[in-house]
Amino acid sequence: YQTWPEKFSSMLKEIGVDSESKEIGTDDVEQGDYYSRYFAHTARMITNRGCLDVKNSNIDVIQIIQKG
Repeated sequence: YQTWPEKFSSMLKEIGVDSESKEIGTDDVEQGDYYSRYFAHTARMITNRGCLDVKNSNIDVIQIIQKG
């Protein structure tokens, strides 16, 4: 069984992007709101699926979220 971050890390590795999966809830980016509360059409029900650390890139962290 693979977690969501592990699945995405494997997919990124296939295209040459080096990343490492993190445990859910361990990154600062996961602590805040995911969508703005100022606009009526933004989803409010979300599920945090975890984060990835991206190596050798200008992107530090990728957060995986699911709407619905």
